[in-house]
Amino acid sequence: MNTIGIIPARMGSSRFPGKPLAQICGITMIEHVYKRSIMSKSLDDIYVATCDLEIKNAVEAFGGKVVMTSDSHERASDRVAEAVNKLENKSDYIIDVVVMIQGDEAMICPEMIDEAIKPLIIDKNILVVNLMSSLKTREEHEDANEVKVVVDKDKFAMYFSREPIPSRKKGAREVPMLKQVCIIPFRKDFLITFNNLPQTPLEIVESVDMLRVLENGYRVKMVFTQHETYSVDTVEDLKKVESLMINDPLIKAYAK
Repeated sequence: MNTIGIIPARMGSSRFPGKPLAQICGITMIEHVYKRSIMSKSLDDIYVATCDLEIKNAVEAFGGKVVMTSDSHERASDRVAEAVNKLENKSDYIIDVVVMIQGDEAMICPEMIDEAIKPLIIDKNILVVNLMSSLKTREEHEDANEVKVVVDKDKFAMYFSREPIPSRKKGAREVPMLKQVCIIPFRKDFLITFNNLPQTPLEIVESVDMLRVLENGYRVKMVFTQHETYSVDTVEDLKKVESLMINDPLIKAYAK
């Protein structure tokens, strides 16, 4: 199974312009994500998909690979699908699995990618997987930048929302409070199918790509990870993540 990772990245984030090139411990965020992802035992190759020359130049400067994409994409998954098409058109190999790795996951551990890919290896009927982890505080549960998820007994997603789900109003202390972690492996053929589907009402309302999957009757397998990670959506997030990464042992492995 030929498995590649693609990191969609752009400079024009509405909440944090220029985010991919923001520095964390003296290294750009996109380099952290790339260098940590490439350590995964499950990936055969990894690329950054971007429409910005600044990102292209920065990635190539640290030895990374880049696929240039359109600047009109609204969704990260659309950018990834374009990158996959370009890679297959210019190469002799067929891609079986595509792992979409968000460019703001600077704390990603390579084992998280391995965890996310495993269900696709075990079960040929699974088309797409998301990681999830625990929400630790009420503030995180109420933070609109955190995508919350509720799952069924077999760990398939029932719903995603930026609102606090499930409700705390009736004291649901025994119900896990879970967040989506944006490491998302697709079977390549399903990524193309997904990309050809029109955006759906709930996807637009919640601004969560995976709702397009659910609204069209497909399933999203969720995998719990114990690894602690925080995405960077704001300057405040950047400061928090930098404080948590100061003594991160993976950084020392970048040069190997």
